[in-house]
Amino acid sequence: MNVENMKILSIDDNKTNLLIIESYAKILNLEIESFLNPKEALEASFEKEYDLVIVDYMMPEINGLEFIQSFRQNNQSTPIIMLTAVGDDMNLQIKALEYGANDFLSKPINAPAFKARIINMLKLRKSQLLLQDKALLLQDEVKLATIRLKESEYETLQMLGKTAEFKDPETNAHTQRVAYYCKLLARAYGLDENLQDIIFYASPFHDLGKIGIPDNILLKPGKLDDDEFSIMKNHAKIGYEILKGSKSKYLKAGGVIAYNHHEKYDGTGYPNGLKGESIPIFGRITAVADVFDALTSSRPYKKAWSLEEAFDFLIEEK
Repeated sequence: MNVENMKILSIDDNKTNLLIIESYAKILNLEIESFLNPKEALEASFEKEYDLVIVDYMMPEINGLEFIQSFRQNNQSTPIIMLTAVGDDMNLQIKALEYGANDFLSKPINAPAFKARIINMLKLRKSQLLLQDKALLLQDEVKLATIRLKESEYETLQMLGKTAEFKDPETNAHTQRVAYYCKLLARAYGLDENLQDIIFYASPFHDLGKIGIPDNILLKPGKLDDDEFSIMKNHAKIGYEILKGSKSKYLKAGGVIAYNHHEKYDGTGYPNGLKGESIPIFGRITAVADVFDALTSSRPYKKAWSLEEAFDFLIEEK
């Protein structure tokens, strides 16, 4: 594994030691930045990326242990070699390892030992960086796959949401408008973005149950009689029965909406005569959006109401 051009940070209050390390590093074609002042070196480490740190133990102001401790607060991965004197005891090395050192070099520096330790530490660093790159690449691929999966799911939901319109072309684009109205109302009500997203993709299923209503009733151009209306009301339960077993959060919400979008706040709605806040919020929101769109759209049996007329009606019925 080639380690040329990798970057070393070297800290020692002895100029001679710094020059020796610099000369060895240049033989290995490494970039090196040297500091006599450990505080300045620490500041440089916060601003730049290094592949290896070589730090002396005996220094004024900040010793090697203190430097390692401070460095590790911001950087847990870059390898550190600490320079120690031949007479330094084992307790010092143990403490250095506890603070985050990876290896040691004894002074005076031995050229073959220096080369071997430097190359080993830089290979370790290169392996770390390669693993990070692979992890980031995998993370990006997972994100991209998730986005594609969501886009595919959304497309499927939108296509399924149009199934009720297929039997009744007069309601063309109704489900899409209701979806946008629902999202606006959910936002105004204070639901979080996740719930706004769910109701946007779930509300087009509010009339899914109409696929189970006979055409002579569903497509009747005039007003339904009592018996016909009684049959028409079944579409709420039919839609719920179709969607209730789904594992998709959107289809589950669609089932709740299908079942409850004809309930009324005063308890006069159907199919269960629910009242007030016992009606799920998704059902309440979709009910308002559905009525508003029906009022402001043309049908064979009625003209579209003006926005002012629709607003007045909603306020009166609230």
